[in-house]
Parts: sequence; C-alpha cells; structure tokens
Amino acid sequence: MRSRAWLPVAISGVLLAATVACGGDGGGISFSGPGSFASPGAFSFGAATAAEQIEESVPQSDWYLWTAPAPDGLGHGAFVDQAVGGYSRALDDITLIEQLHLDAYRFGISWSRVEPQRDRLDEQALAHYDALIDGLVAAGIRPVITVHHFSSPAWIDDPRRGPDCPAGPTDEDLCGWVSAAGGEQVIAELAEHARLLAERYGDRVDDWCTLNEPLNYLLAAYGIGLFPPGREYLLADFSAFIDIVRNYLRAHVAMYEAIKQADTADADGDGVAAFVGFTLSVSEWSPARANQPSSNPEDLAARDRIVYVRHHALVESLRRGTFDTDLDGTPDEEHPEWRDHLDFLGVQYYARMGVTANPGIMPVLKLTPCAGGIDLGSCLPPLDPSKWVPTMDYEYYEPGIYNVLVDFAGRWPDLPLVVTESGLATEVGRRRAEHIVRSLQQIELARQRGADVRGYFHWSLLDNFEWMEGFQPRFGLFGVDRQTMERSATAGADMLERIITARAIDELTLRQYGGTGPMTPEP
Repeated sequence: MRSRAWLPVAISGVLLAATVACGGDGGGISFSGPGSFASPGAFSFGAATAAEQIEESVPQSDWYLWTAPAPDGLGHGAFVDQAVGGYSRALDDITLIEQLHLDAYRFGISWSRVEPQRDRLDEQALAHYDALIDGLVAAGIRPVITVHHFSSPAWIDDPRRGPDCPAGPTDEDLCGWVSAAGGEQVIAELAEHARLLAERYGDRVDDWCTLNEPLNYLLAAYGIGLFPPGREYLLADFSAFIDIVRNYLRAHVAMYEAIKQADTADADGDGVAAFVGFTLSVSEWSPARANQPSSNPEDLAARDRIVYVRHHALVESLRRGTFDTDLDGTPDEEHPEWRDHLDFLGVQYYARMGVTANPGIMPVLKLTPCAGGIDLGSCLPPLDPSKWVPTMDYEYYEPGIYNVLVDFAGRWPDLPLVVTESGLATEVGRRRAEHIVRSLQQIELARQRGADVRGYFHWSLLDNFEWMEGFQPRFGLFGVDRQTMERSATAGADMLERIITARAIDELTLRQYGGTGPMTPEP
C-alpha cells in the first residue's frame, strides 16, 4: 500500500479473494489453533469490548461528565448512562462468550471505577474484575486486558474546566497530557495503574494492550475536541499537540515496563509471562480528487503521508527508538529508551477512506482526509453502494485489511500482528455474517503471504455506546434491548460460532457469504 495506485490495490485484492474462493483445497479455509498470541503459528478467535462502552458509567468518568445532561455534565451527544449494563451483567455475559466457543476475550478495566479519586482505590471494583477474570479462565477463555481505552478519571483532565489550568496540577485535576508538570504526573499515574493491574491479575493474564488507537483518541480528545476533555490543539497549537503525542508514547513505554516488571507469572505455560502491545486504527487510504479516484501525484503523495502518520510513525518510534516531531517521514529525535517496546501490534480495520493534497483540516500535513462524515471534497463514492455503512458514514472495503496486514508484515516481519478489532455496524444479521466471512478470508490471504497474524477479535461482543455516535450503530454479535438489557444472538454470532467450531470456513459458506461482491443491503 506504500506507493501503489488505488486501482491496482483494488484489483489485486479481488483477484486474490477469488483465488482463495476457488483454491485447490476445495475452496475452504482452515485456521490453526486455538492458541495464544505468544505461540508461533497459533490463531485465536475472540471478541472485544471497552469498559466505557458497555458498563454502567460512573460519575467520576470523563465520559460521564462529557455526556450527562446539565447540571451534572456538559451534555455532549448521547448520555452514556447505563450503557448496556455490562458491569452488573459481566459474569452472565461469560455465557455468551462460551456460547460462541471463543478462545479469548479482549476487554477494558475502567480506570475511573478502580481509582475514582487519585490514589484512592475501590477494592470492590478490583474484586469485580477479579471475579470476571476467574470466570473467563474457568471457562477456558483467554483474558486480554486493554489498560487505556479512550477514557480516564476526571482527575486526569477534567472536561468541565476550560483549556487553561491556571492553578496548575492538583490531586483533583492533573491538567492532562499537555501540561509539562501535569503531563509527567499523568504518565506516572497511568504506569502505576498498569502496574496495579499486572500485580493483581498477572497470574491469570498474559496478554496486555496498553493503549487503544492512540492517534484516533488524541485527535478526537486533544486535536479537534470531539471527545473529552474537548481540547483543540491541532490547528491552534500544533507543537502542543505533538507534545501530547510524545507524552502518550512515553506513557506506553512506562506501562510496558511496569507490566513486564509486575507480571512475572506465565499463566498458560507457553514461556511468556507478559505479551504487551497496543492497537492502531488503520484504513484503506485512496487518493481522491473531486470525489473521484485520482492518480494525481500530489494526491498519491498525500495518501503516502497519511499512511505513514496513521499506520507507521508510532510503530517506528517504539521499534527503533525515534520520534518524528513534524510527521514529515524523517524522525528527528532519538529515544533509545523507547526501542523494542512493542511485543505485538493490534490492527483495527473498518473502512476505506479518501484523501487529497488539499491542506483542509490538516494543513501541517498538507492533506485532507475523509473520515467519520467529514467531507471537504475528498470523500469517494463507494465502489459498491451495498458496502456503505450509513450509521458510521464510511465504506467497508474487503481487501483493505489484507493490504494493511501485508504492508505491516513487509515493514516489520518480526512483529506479530493481531486483528484486535474488526466489525460492521448493521441491523441486518446476514450482512454481519458476510462481513465476518469476508474479513477472515482476507486475513487468511495475508497469512498465506507470510503475515504473522495471530488472531481475530470481532468488534463487538455486544451492541454498545459508540462514543459520539451514541447507541444507534449496532456492532454486536449479540444485540441488546436497552430497555430490558436482554441479549440476543445475531446471525453474525451464529456464523462465527460455526467457523470457530470447525476452525474452518467451508467452500459453500465462502460462495454464499465470501468474496468481494455486493453485500446484503442495509434497510
């Protein structure tokens, strides 16, 4: 995907998909496993959630304050409120995971719930997650913990205050990542939180994600102000935004080292006590001008720049110990203390996006992306309208995950990859089943090309609170009635259970659900 034009990428993906569908082994796909992330050659099937998206929220959470109606909160978007009751129903929901025969479950632990006030722990919350982990292990399900997934306690960076913090950091408000003094304390506090989790749960947990989609989170929360705490530094003060990115990377390094030091128990006996990575949001980026596929050299260069920034810059920092302060493709800071602080990379793919060289909303990078409904002349029409995802305003494109995985494998052949999120917002069960089959088909193609892909985690186990999109997008393998909180299996759940049980996708299923052709339409 580095410098290839849009059209060859699309054609190569379609041809390769056809090769698998009509392969010499009868067209079926077989998956090795089950196994752990750390075991070479293993492949794990899982599902993923985030604490803030499924659990009843707590008043100490930044998202509670951001979404709660006045006078309790700021009233931005849908109120997270009870979400889908994932905290009180956590043990019951283990039966859903068992029902699908999943190998693993990726979930978050609410920092706001565990440490609602600085240095004051809630032992009941810690015991709750103890019981959840015990229940998963007893059911033969591998726990995968995400430490920071888009949400913090309000004492980290209170969204109710403006961007300035004249009094400086206090125990009630550390002033967030941008403050020099506060930033140091936030890094230390997040590392301390990671150490606590590793000490408490490391005897049963080997797989850890420190951060979820760092650039997505930082752009939304500190770049353009869509997420709490609502800061807008991307255009107003780009150097301050870069300072935040640097601090967030430093936090990953501190968390990585804390987990490695505290989790010394090899829970599954594979010789690895702690396998620590983070996740990235990736896309199929297509050069576009005037809403058409473009081979314009400036747009091709813009595509390459955004792929570097969104896919590779942070990985390069943690593999090579460098930092690119102006994101021009040439690192200009040496950080040897960061080198080799990434055991695996979580890849999270949903969509194809357009990008042009028009400076638009990212003048520093000399490009305008099309993402999440932002259309400043760079949005492409979908190659196939049946692939449009209306509640998320983007296009699903099957070969994109193959292209991204192969690109990562080419750049970092010794870095294990895990598809830590893959899903489709839809009301149509068959459409979700098609997405699962097609995504796994493309992942297997990448594995055949030598990509070391260790697992696939469907997003999401349950319908959930989808951040600023609220509750309308439905990603769940299990739908949730938010009046009764009743869970009900979708056709996607049935399909995934069938694939996991067989550790394979048969030829008939590939013909009926796979490939790259039109999908069952959304109403």
